[in-house]
Amino acid sequence: MTVLLLGGTGEARDLARLLIARDIDVVSSLAGAVQAPRLPEGVTRVGGFGGVDGLSRYLLTQHISAVVDATHPFAARISANAVVACRQVGVRLLRVARRGWADHPAAAGWHWVDDHVAAGAAAARLGRRVLLTTGRQHLTDFLPSLREHDVLARVVDDPAIALPTGWRVIRSRGPFHVDGERELLQRNQIDVLVTKDSGGSHTEPKLDAARDLGVPVVVVRRPAWPGGDDVPVVASSDAALAWVLSEGGPA
Repeated sequence: MTVLLLGGTGEARDLARLLIARDIDVVSSLAGAVQAPRLPEGVTRVGGFGGVDGLSRYLLTQHISAVVDATHPFAARISANAVVACRQVGVRLLRVARRGWADHPAAAGWHWVDDHVAAGAAAARLGRRVLLTTGRQHLTDFLPSLREHDVLARVVDDPAIALPTGWRVIRSRGPFHVDGERELLQRNQIDVLVTKDSGGSHTEPKLDAARDLGVPVVVVRRPAWPGGDDVPVVASSDAALAWVLSEGGPA
């Protein structure tokens, strides 16, 4: 059995380790969006496949037995491509989707929006000093509404675009802690936090800090999952391992 693991998340790294411990061949695929990604154990490939057709060819030529999509909840394109390619060539597919933050104690009071443009508009109404924690790829979506605001953008890699003079960038990567997040909000006098419903414990402390300080939170909802009822979805690497062991053979 050879498993193609679409990764880039902590769940994917955990699953790669579990599969290797079971002597299951696994290839972890990373998109290459981060300059210095945390690499999983085992064989790793970096870069895209060339759309649905390229992924389909890869599955056939590399004799892939099963695909596990453990990409970030907002990596919608590769997830959609995986659904179509696996159906085309008859390879089983599993989605690993960590739970979001909808169950957070403060979630009912957050401002939920459907995309980053709407998040910018909501943030502009709520405050003047904005902390953006949505990553560098969607910074342009915030420019129409927040160009004249005081914005602190926390990113892993430097932005690829020129930012307004009132914007500052800090490069940082989780896991974060509540005390540090509270200090960041207070020191920069942040009066609105913008994030996306990524889920996970590494970046959740900012939400606890915002709750403690009474800072409004704008949250971008996750994109709709493109798979149907025929694609199982689990929330953990342990559950994914169990699926591979029981269902991961050829369709």
